[in-house]
Amino acid sequence: MTVEIFLGDAFTLKDKRQVVKSIVERLKNRFNVSVAEVGKQNELQWAVIGMACVSNRTEHVESQLDRILNYMNSDGRFSVEGIEREVQHF
Repeated sequence: MTVEIFLGDAFTLKDKRQVVKSIVERLKNRFNVSVAEVGKQNELQWAVIGMACVSNRTEHVESQLDRILNYMNSDGRFSVEGIEREVQHF
């Protein structure tokens, strides 16, 4: 899943990096998923966060992604502006 976020209060790249680094670490620790900033690294108020979750149950992956989105939407430091979600079934 990739999530595009808007950081309206980021006025420097340092401001942006501080928030992005924080959310990446929180998602890793709280949800045990692989997470990284994967796009718009040089844009001041935008970032794209990519994450991956692996499980033998599709329901678990869907639930985990829903919980991540709820968590991100409740964070007041940015707004979620775009979501691309893909679940592979094998």
